[in-house]
Amino acid sequence: MSTEPRVLAGRYRVDELIGQGGMAKVYRGYDLTLGRDVAIKILDADLARDTAFRTRFRLEAQAASRMSHPSIVRVYDAGDSASDPSSDDPPYIVMELVHGRLLKQIIAEGPVPLDDAVRYVDGILEALDYSHRAGVVHRDIKPGNVMVLPNGKVKVMDFGIARAVSDSSSTVAQTTQIIGTAAYFSPEQAKGEPVDARADLYSTGVVLYELLTGRQPFRGDSPVAVAYQHVSETPIPPTELNEQVPGALDPIVLRALAKDPYQRYPDAAHFRAALDGAVTGAAPTRKQLGALTSELYGPNPRQAQETARSLRQLSTDTTMARTQSGPPVAWIWAGVALLAVLIASVLFWVVTVRTPEVPDSARVVPDLVDVASERAQDDLAGLDLEAKIVLESSAEVSEGNVIRTDPAAGTAVDEGDLVTLYVSTGQEMVVVPSVEGMKLDAAKKALTDAGLSVGTVIQRNDKGLATDTVISASQPADAEVAPSTVVNLVVASGKVTLNDMAGWTVDAATANLENLGLVAAPVEQADCVATAPPTVVSMSAPPGDVAVGSTVELRYCTGAG
Repeated sequence: MSTEPRVLAGRYRVDELIGQGGMAKVYRGYDLTLGRDVAIKILDADLARDTAFRTRFRLEAQAASRMSHPSIVRVYDAGDSASDPSSDDPPYIVMELVHGRLLKQIIAEGPVPLDDAVRYVDGILEALDYSHRAGVVHRDIKPGNVMVLPNGKVKVMDFGIARAVSDSSSTVAQTTQIIGTAAYFSPEQAKGEPVDARADLYSTGVVLYELLTGRQPFRGDSPVAVAYQHVSETPIPPTELNEQVPGALDPIVLRALAKDPYQRYPDAAHFRAALDGAVTGAAPTRKQLGALTSELYGPNPRQAQETARSLRQLSTDTTMARTQSGPPVAWIWAGVALLAVLIASVLFWVVTVRTPEVPDSARVVPDLVDVASERAQDDLAGLDLEAKIVLESSAEVSEGNVIRTDPAAGTAVDEGDLVTLYVSTGQEMVVVPSVEGMKLDAAKKALTDAGLSVGTVIQRNDKGLATDTVISASQPADAEVAPSTVVNLVVASGKVTLNDMAGWTVDAATANLENLGLVAAPVEQADCVATAPPTVVSMSAPPGDVAVGSTVELRYCTGAG
């Protein structure tokens, strides 16, 4: 007995199940209106009765619909019977149907080549750079949410918890299914603290670690045990687990996995730049890597525990026979005598050495670094010293605070002497030039000359602009930003998207081509039966992107019936 396929909103046919997650099931589907394959995500029936889950599901659709990027699975439509009382459809999201394999499946198959691992993570960071600039934090980056296409490109999906958790007091046990997967989430997520884009960078660091070593940095018997390790344990450098990993990648991974968000990369663009540079960069020395580990994680607790364990084993080892009952008595007395001489020498030095007397009229310049300039002037006035202000830009010292003094702190000066206070005006800013309408090379030069960095260049079809003409920039013109700020550009591709117009009338197809900036060339074909009005049977160019101004033949039948 055949069963009629389910149709949502009278438009989307639901076909076979292709995936399942904690909140929803994903089905292959078909858009009956536009005639295209889609993926349909439907919230589980039990969860659909919970208002909170329906809200999170709706937020996913809203978050993902704001983004249109080649590395992010697009959302086309969404529906919820709550907004339409006449409908009994469950909450659903209609998405782009992606053909490929989950990164999770690729990792499970065995070691991932280094070039592939770096390319996958670079694609994830490219997607995060776009979503973060759109104001969306993913919060659940993991291999199960990354699809690898046949051409090696990646697409990030499942923004189901993006911006969905507003209760920062939630515990790990309460929110494990909401705020992310324990093996990949950040320490601040584990502690139930507010998160920002740097939480996604931490999760990406975990994915990179797993791609390089074949295992996650922290493993445990329960999500809570793993969460504890994210908060308190130091990860083992990847090269200690896989000797094939370049040593230059160790500091990249360790910084991405820093417990303190402020010690991680400030954004996805900096992470990408560091990763690209590390592939060809020199490996750090063991001393440099140890210093970085100490800076990011403090003293290594694992090493301390192993040392203590070794000492306990030595102290309880009964197999080691003593070869001497104790040190010789003469050695003991010699040591005591030497210690007495040292103590006497120190006492003599303390008694005989006197601190040079400072005249009553002398003053010692106090340490005023990072002190507000007004307070610094008052402190100098209290010492009967004159103050002179010199303004100077500084990225390290806050605006209005003292950078340094001349003479330096601790210097003895006479009463009434002049002390110069170098006061910070804050970080020196640069003005973003207007690059819209410029050619790409000229725009890059203008940005570089202004002291800025050129980031991602995205091509977009626009029939009215020549190839490589800048359409927009990520930073507005005339804005004041910090030097070396990354500016991403959108440029014209010089192409337009040609639709398949087979079945269109020749007149309608001609008008469509002219509207796209293309040239229509109707071509008669006498080997097939003519129609009235003439109808296009084929085109000289396949559907897809074609250069603006291209000529497209519209073939139509003129033969007799």
